[in-house]
Amino acid sequence: MSSKKSSEAITDLNKPYEENEIGLRGIVWFGVGLLLLILITFGLMWALLNVLVDYERENAGPVNPLSMNERERLPPEPRLQSAPGFGVESEKGRVNFELGPPQAEYRELHRQWMETWEHGAKDSKTGTVISMPIHEAKEKLLSQGSKSKTGPEADEAYNRARAFVSDSSSGRLATEKIR
Repeated sequence: MSSKKSSEAITDLNKPYEENEIGLRGIVWFGVGLLLLILITFGLMWALLNVLVDYERENAGPVNPLSMNERERLPPEPRLQSAPGFGVESEKGRVNFELGPPQAEYRELHRQWMETWEHGAKDSKTGTVISMPIHEAKEKLLSQGSKSKTGPEADEAYNRARAFVSDSSSGRLATEKIR
């Protein structure tokens, strides 16, 4: 019967359009089947999730090294060397930066350097001044009243200080520096 219908549709030239032969019944069954497939898939995934959650509860343990305490993070015995971590020696003792912010070591060293720059430093064993601020050093030098040399010896030392061996002379002659 369907072949008869299709042959009539081809031979009937009085119709200005083609008849719509889409079956609504097939589309509805496809939608119902797709919906059932989605529901079954969601049900299976929910069941799998429950199985995995139960498995995790049964086999619970500190898997993440960050969740371990200090004792659990240590390597097995015998421990041949213990690493103290990142740190800087200061006048107050060792400053540990293992868990500090990223720039902590730089900041501590900069603080120590600025303190030495502003106040100077002494040797802890002998008490000798190792460094002092520049303004104190100038005052100390001027208070000593150091005298400059004069005469022909001073002129000779000055001329020797101004002469240097250049690359262009291959070390043969000393030339005078130009100011």
